[in-house]
Amino acid sequence: MKKDIFINQTQKETRIAIHEDDVLVELYVEKPENIRIVGNIYKGVVENVLPGMQAAFVDIGIGANAFLPFSEVKGESFLLDQDDDEDAKPRQGNRGRSRNQKHRHDHRRPNAPKLKTGQQILVQVIKEPYMGKGARVTTNISLPGRFLVLVPNSNSIGISRKIYNNYERRRLRRSCQEMKPDGFGLIARTVTEGKDDETLGADLNNLMDSYKRMEKVVKSKPGPVLVYKDMETVSSLIRDLFTNDVQRVVTDSKGMYKQINSYLKGAAPQLLDRLIHYKKKLPLFDAYHVQKGIDISMARKVGMKSGASIVIEQTEALVSIDVNSGKFIGRKDHEANAVKINLEAARAIAQQLRLRDLGGLIVIDFIDMSREDNKKKVYYELRRELRKDRAKVAVSYISDFGLLEMTRQRIRLSLLLSATEECPVCKGRGRIMSKAALTTQIEGWFRRFHSKKREFRLQLVVNPELAKFLRSGRKNVVRSIQWQHFIKVEIVEDESKNMDEFRVISKKQSKDITDDY
Repeated sequence: MKKDIFINQTQKETRIAIHEDDVLVELYVEKPENIRIVGNIYKGVVENVLPGMQAAFVDIGIGANAFLPFSEVKGESFLLDQDDDEDAKPRQGNRGRSRNQKHRHDHRRPNAPKLKTGQQILVQVIKEPYMGKGARVTTNISLPGRFLVLVPNSNSIGISRKIYNNYERRRLRRSCQEMKPDGFGLIARTVTEGKDDETLGADLNNLMDSYKRMEKVVKSKPGPVLVYKDMETVSSLIRDLFTNDVQRVVTDSKGMYKQINSYLKGAAPQLLDRLIHYKKKLPLFDAYHVQKGIDISMARKVGMKSGASIVIEQTEALVSIDVNSGKFIGRKDHEANAVKINLEAARAIAQQLRLRDLGGLIVIDFIDMSREDNKKKVYYELRRELRKDRAKVAVSYISDFGLLEMTRQRIRLSLLLSATEECPVCKGRGRIMSKAALTTQIEGWFRRFHSKKREFRLQLVVNPELAKFLRSGRKNVVRSIQWQHFIKVEIVEDESKNMDEFRVISKKQSKDITDDY
């Protein structure tokens, strides 16, 4: 597989595109005001412990409190200022109390962590803040390097599942066991395959230096405070994805070129000749046909070669994907045509999920199929394509209604949310009030006004398109309002007004009175 990474940097944002066989499969957008925080470690302060939610909220000093599920709390090493548990101390006068009475006021479940409000706690971000929700954090701290991942307060050794050679797995496990510091665990990443002990040892030394620096900050500064900052998106992608199967990394930024060059000299000098500084006048993403893939990823409807299409709708609750036959006619029976379209759609959907970085609950409405073996074909085709995705996925079987439910790991904002802004007119709904419905609202406003106030000269300020609609047709709305309520209404056209907005100005008072009635 041919794999390329393209990095375009402008004054306002950095875009990283990943091509596989000249097809855009991943796109990351990073803005200065929205810097990635996944991987950062904070010394936080517990704000609330909610046993009913099986979670706690932690102040990490970045706005909305972070969400810490009890399932993400392991051991007690994360507690930085823990005291002896008062419930565990023997108290005078307790001898006569029953066990139920003794724990009547303990709302924690037997396996709930010993968290208290105001407690200092060490947490690591595993999901970015999302649509007003705080970041998701864990107490399972880890520091990733180029080849190894250092896991404090652990003694385990882990080997990447993508290393399939059993001999290599045993060799790496033995090497990690020998160099592992006491009280730390190690995970060998996929790129460790074939690396000698000297290379792994140098990476481990860098990780231990980072841990010691973090430890100093933890001991010297009170929470909430950032104690370890992971790499920015570009650097982390180079660390995680710039492997031997990447043919080239192309960037149009001189500063970015120097930054990556400096990193590779220490971490992977054998890859230096694959780093390219793009200097031509034609935009980088146009020269390598990246922009076309981006345009497709922003569209609601994605066409396929057969003429069929998929329609992707992203909501706060879930992502719905509808498969349409569109222009596809086919020459076989309905069942055979449905299978052909669904198989093509499964491949397109897997690609779009990865490209758009869609997460959470995803519901796919495939074209109805009656035969069970055909449903299995589509199901296994989707699963096969999803193996290319680095995010964790869980897929359920196609239901009797032709629906397939799946979940995809959500780490950061989807491409739609990171590269677009909410429309100030429709507020993200994609539709605005019709002119007829708005006209009804205007008529209602003048009725209310006439029932409470005796004023005879008003201005109606609207968008020029709406003004044209009010004057058109057999029934002139403004003229009708004037005759019914004996009010002189002057229409004022204002291009700055939204299509579904109107304002009423009192000439007598010289002020906007729209919200008063």
